[in-house]
Amino acid sequence: MKKLFYCIYAFSLLINNTCGQEVKVNSTFDTTSIYIGDQIRYTITVDQPAGLQLTLPEFNDTLIRNIEILSGPVIDSILNLKGVLRIKKEYLITSFDSGIYHISPVYAELKNDEGLKRFYSDYAYLEVLRINAAPADSTFKIYDIIAPYKAPFTLGELLPWILITILTAIIVFFLIRFFKKLRKHEGGPEVVVIPDPAHIIAFRDLENLRDDNLWQKGEVKQYYTRLTEILRQYLENRFRVYSLELTTNETLEALIYSGFKKDPNYKILKGVLAGADMVKFAKYNPEPAENESYFQDAWNFVFETKEAESSVKTDTGEGAV
Repeated sequence: MKKLFYCIYAFSLLINNTCGQEVKVNSTFDTTSIYIGDQIRYTITVDQPAGLQLTLPEFNDTLIRNIEILSGPVIDSILNLKGVLRIKKEYLITSFDSGIYHISPVYAELKNDEGLKRFYSDYAYLEVLRINAAPADSTFKIYDIIAPYKAPFTLGELLPWILITILTAIIVFFLIRFFKKLRKHEGGPEVVVIPDPAHIIAFRDLENLRDDNLWQKGEVKQYYTRLTEILRQYLENRFRVYSLELTTNETLEALIYSGFKKDPNYKILKGVLAGADMVKFAKYNPEPAENESYFQDAWNFVFETKEAESSVKTDTGEGAV
């Protein structure tokens, strides 16, 4: 019976020794040197078998004198495939006194019926450096240890200025309008300029085109460009068809959409626009007779589609018939 007891006792000692060999404690800083006021992490790592119940050290406000704890500990653990449990405790620390600091080994404790056993880490070292920012005559001057930190602007800080700018712009806009209206009232009644009827404008522009003798000078493409622009402007003034930026097909479709019928006048307009496209885009060189014919077709289109005289008088304020 005594032999069995000694065997069990020896086996338990073997297990404890094996566990002791498998427990590893490590304590390190993120870096071995910092400047005054810098913030780094101090990490305690324990590798142990998953079944052990170890007690880890706790720090409150300081690691040692002059090394302050800002936050922590943040505890994390992970179990690998070999059954080794790794426990990590991280502290965020800083120091405001230069020097070289030695952090004593930390330990994890194992308490059982046999007593107390501790597993120690190595020493941890940290050097805190002072920035060489002192002026030559630092004895008589107060100076910063580190340059002032410039915090970036946030949206909350910029938003009031943006709103003030927008509000100021709106106020200035309405003030300008108010003073303009006030000046107009002080200067007497506003003179209303009544535009000429659409066909009068078109006829005047066609006469100017004819007097310029463009195609006679060899400027055929410019001649047809001016001719189609006059017709397109007439369509805008007369039928509210805004075709200066439209193709020929789009212009004709818009004209039909406005209520224009596909009558002979529609065919005349289509022929003039299509002929002009041949010259402008297909490099077609028409005969002199064709140039005269397209001009006359444009004139006839304006003449046949011009607004009735009674409507013109009513619109211009000359009296209705």
